[in-house]
Amino acid sequence: MEKGVPFPERIKIMLPPDPVPAGSESFTDSQTPQHAEGAPVVEAQAPVALAREEVARVSPPSPPTPNSPGMRRIAVTGNPNCGKSTLFNALTGLRQKVGNYPGVTVEKKEGSFFGSHGEPIQLLDLPGCYSLHARSPDEAVARDVLLGRQADTPRPDAVLAVLDATNLERNLYLLSQLLDLGLPVFLGLNMVDLAEEKGLAIDPLLLSDRLGIPVIPMVASKGVGLIALKQALSQATLPLPKKRPPFPAVLETEAHQLAQALPNHGAQLAEALLLLGMPPRQLAEMETLSPEFLQALDDARQRIQAAGLDPVSAAVDARYEWIGEIVTASVHRVGEPGLSISDRLDAVLTHRIWGWMAFLGAMTLMFFSIFTIAKLPADWITAGQQILGDYLQSVMAEGDFRSLIVDGVLAGVAGVLVFLPQILILTFFLGLLEDSGYMARAAFLMDRLMSKVGLHGKSFIPMLSSFACAIPGIMATRTIEQRKDRLVTILVAPLMSCSARLPVYTLLIAVLLPEVALWIKALIMLSMYVLGIVAAFLMAWLFKKTLLRSETPVLLMEMPPYRKPSLSGILMRMQERAAVFLKRAGTVILALSVLLWALSTYPKPENSNATGSERIAHSVAGHLGKALEPVIAPLGFDWKIGIGLIGSFAAREVFVSTMGIVYSVENSGGEPPVAALSQTMRSEKRGDGTPVYTPLTGTSLMVFYVLAMQCLSTLAIVRRETNSLRWPAFQFLYMTGLAYGAALLVFQGGRLLGWH
Repeated sequence: MEKGVPFPERIKIMLPPDPVPAGSESFTDSQTPQHAEGAPVVEAQAPVALAREEVARVSPPSPPTPNSPGMRRIAVTGNPNCGKSTLFNALTGLRQKVGNYPGVTVEKKEGSFFGSHGEPIQLLDLPGCYSLHARSPDEAVARDVLLGRQADTPRPDAVLAVLDATNLERNLYLLSQLLDLGLPVFLGLNMVDLAEEKGLAIDPLLLSDRLGIPVIPMVASKGVGLIALKQALSQATLPLPKKRPPFPAVLETEAHQLAQALPNHGAQLAEALLLLGMPPRQLAEMETLSPEFLQALDDARQRIQAAGLDPVSAAVDARYEWIGEIVTASVHRVGEPGLSISDRLDAVLTHRIWGWMAFLGAMTLMFFSIFTIAKLPADWITAGQQILGDYLQSVMAEGDFRSLIVDGVLAGVAGVLVFLPQILILTFFLGLLEDSGYMARAAFLMDRLMSKVGLHGKSFIPMLSSFACAIPGIMATRTIEQRKDRLVTILVAPLMSCSARLPVYTLLIAVLLPEVALWIKALIMLSMYVLGIVAAFLMAWLFKKTLLRSETPVLLMEMPPYRKPSLSGILMRMQERAAVFLKRAGTVILALSVLLWALSTYPKPENSNATGSERIAHSVAGHLGKALEPVIAPLGFDWKIGIGLIGSFAAREVFVSTMGIVYSVENSGGEPPVAALSQTMRSEKRGDGTPVYTPLTGTSLMVFYVLAMQCLSTLAIVRRETNSLRWPAFQFLYMTGLAYGAALLVFQGGRLLGWH
């Protein structure tokens, strides 16, 4: 590779005419020149063949154990959407969720890999942030780890800053702060292929010389530059930055004097600069600063003001001036910029009319696929359960133990397991929306509605993520700057229909409308999701007007370019979701199935010829259901549905397995609950001979499950995120009351209108 060749010619993503020999990206004296400031630059050959080789070589079959003695610790940080989580996954092989919108990485993640010499290296994937001036909890995590403030995390030995080459000027601001930390800093210049497509010519040699740190051009999503990066991180001695932004003399002097009064954690200068640039309101919230230091800080700010500078903006202005000079020297545009593909797509997908049509069309397609594509694997699971049930019936002696295995364990677990294909399809579609960049557009689209209820579009991202599971959705609220807005989003996020509700909706739709067309079932399913969204908006409006009153925030959010979704990443996400579901099926649902079988079986009636309904009515579960029946009868529910409501308190999807156990015990036939349960429920009669599961009852029950908080795991996360028992208790009470009131309105209102 010849030096001095323009960047677009040096970084090409194409197959070479001849095979590239293994190790062609290794360091040599001619390939890694030492600049005046002593910062090596790693030039990158970028053929696809080499990318494949790199991906294979950086994913060892047995990664080193984290926190091994002497292991080098490197923090990975960068702006949201810069690709740092993709790079983290490529190096460590960990299956971490990767999204294409700000805020998906809300916690510090750790992983290990082997360096180029076989030495273990640990990576810390920090939350994405635009600056060390933290505005949200996730940005505070990144800042505290880098400053050495995080009590449970040792300060890293070096920092790997991942920058988006298409937005270099914006990304360099965070890097300018990292240079003040007193740590070795490496720059992973990511997405150089997209920069080239936009007509940007970046000279990494000059960029490295101006910054005084190693610069490694990369395309993390294709594995380009990974070997060079590993070699840079594996040096015996990691070089410290040789340059940092120049500040006005008075600011530099005051910062160094304040740094001497701070605890010695290695980043005193960086922390002093942060404190000097912090507004007084934020300073007042910092309880760890002594009165003496606050007085010294105030004196320093007054001296800076006396010199004609604004102590809050002086460092910011100096950094941007320095960044501007670097970008002007190292970045050049080739040709005239035109409308990009993202611009053309946004003209449609963010349009106030066409955008909504595209959004609703995507949701309808998703739910239609859930009913069509998932049918075949669901039938396989049902058939497998039927074969296994028949086999167990034939080889096991009749008695309670066979009933436990067939009617309890098999009916309960398999009755939920059959919905795994639908959950995976939902995860696949949400992964496509995230990785393609559409999630940010959905947030922008929803901002027009969210502002009506006192929130902004950024709150819709955690809510949309809650379609898969409310737990990561609630954790993603850490990107919301205002505490009250964050609390409101946490309180309403579980109203979005998560994947655990899918089995309930699917079963009830099959019970009520077994013969209707699939597209009608998809629309009914979509209506349940729309109901959850409307309820979330209404409750957010109510909370913002009463309990958590505050001003409506303004949406400031990066709109990432559209990108080709990573199929491997989406498949990993589906595998993770399947693992979580199967773990729950093998633990929580299994334990509850055994418990519910026991409660539905004992005590046995004295009459050995009692019918299945009489046996259940005599059991503990029957007594519990009958005790609850007067409360739920106005909703159209009988005592057997009451058993399902009790059983599904820990997890919503347990309702299906509970009904499977109840009716399997009654029928004592060991039939597959998904195949036979809907028919059994359709034929269920009340004491007066009227059917239990009428369309009105089924609608009331679905509405109840849309709005009710029946997930202990979500309540535990709310307790952790709010650091309070009051908020999860309030959330459980208001959602339960809302669900009861809405179901009551549906059932009683429908009866008044003459429906059945």
